[in-house]
Formats: sequence, structure tokens, C-alpha cells
Amino acid sequence: GLAALGALDGLAAEPVAKPLAVCLVSGSLEYKSDESLALLQKHWEQTQPVRCTRAFIRTESDLPGLEALASADCMVLFTRRLTLPDAQLEHVKRYCRRGRPIVALRTASHAFQTWLELDKEVLGGDYRGHYGNQFKTEIRVADNAKNHPILEGFEPFVSDGSLYKNPQLAADARVLLTGAIPDHVEPIAWTRTHR
Repeated sequence: GLAALGALDGLAAEPVAKPLAVCLVSGSLEYKSDESLALLQKHWEQTQPVRCTRAFIRTESDLPGLEALASADCMVLFTRRLTLPDAQLEHVKRYCRRGRPIVALRTASHAFQTWLELDKEVLGGDYRGHYGNQFKTEIRVADNAKNHPILEGFEPFVSDGSLYKNPQLAADARVLLTGAIPDHVEPIAWTRTHR
């Protein structure tokens, strides 16, 4: 997930007729998604031809601002197990059915408790929980992704974050980064074309 954020930073070199419309969808209290996405918005709007709208959580069942997805060029999704009313969730589903771009971060694999299929159907993931926090995770570039433009400037690092279990990605997913703990490697960042 996080590696994909670098892709938008590369837009400065490309001539753009109008700013890219990005809808920041935040609802992962455990990971302070409101704070992270607000900083990301400030960075992008100061350095890139980007204009952001926000759909930031009020409660685990209220995420106002999702109507902005109707005109968004890209959605950054960083939510966790929200139980939205059908009317709000329908904005996200409609956006996904249109095959629009998504940058999905960490807990987006289980973004909506009422639409857990998002992970497999749209993102191409296979979230099955996570390994314990007793291991540090080595984040590395996948062998076949060394020259991928999303990873430009990326440096391998060690994370304190627990490694997610994603044993069976969609066949059409392209792994960009892997996470390694003792005796085990999992994909942690990938791209996929959905619709």
C-alpha cells in the first residue's frame, strides 16, 4: 500500500491540464489515518497539481464526504472495519464498479466490515489476519519490480508493524514489495487492474 503513494509524487514532471482530484477516505483510528492523510494532503497540494477532498470518520458508522468520489480521479483508502450505512457504502461501491484508481493503505484490506469482499474482488488481496508483533518485518522490493516507477526512490527498511497474512493474491496482481519475518515472506504492496 504505502509504496503506491510515491506514484502521485511523480506527477510534477507531467503537464496536467487540471489538478488531479483525490478523495482521501479516512477511518482507521488505530493507525491515526486522519492525521496521516491530512499531512499527505498538505504535502501534495503544496508540491503537486493535486486537489484533495476529505471523507474523514466521525464514528465507525458515519463517514461523511464520500459523495466526492463521484468526481474523484483517485481514492486514497485508509479505513478499518467500518460499518457504514448502505447509502454511504454505495458511494465506494459505485466508484469501484467504475474501475477508478485506488491507493489502498494497510487496513483497507478490511476497510468495511459490511463489505469484506472488497479485499479480494477489487484490491486482489487475501487478508487473513496478521503475524504477531514479536517480529520486526524487513520490507524489500520484489525481484521482478526493481524498475517499477512507483518504487522510484524507495529504500528497503525494517518495520515494527506486524506482517499481514496475504497467502493468495489475485493471479493478475503484480507484487512490488514483500515483508519478511523469520522463515516467512508475504506480499505487502502490489498493483492490480480492476475493471
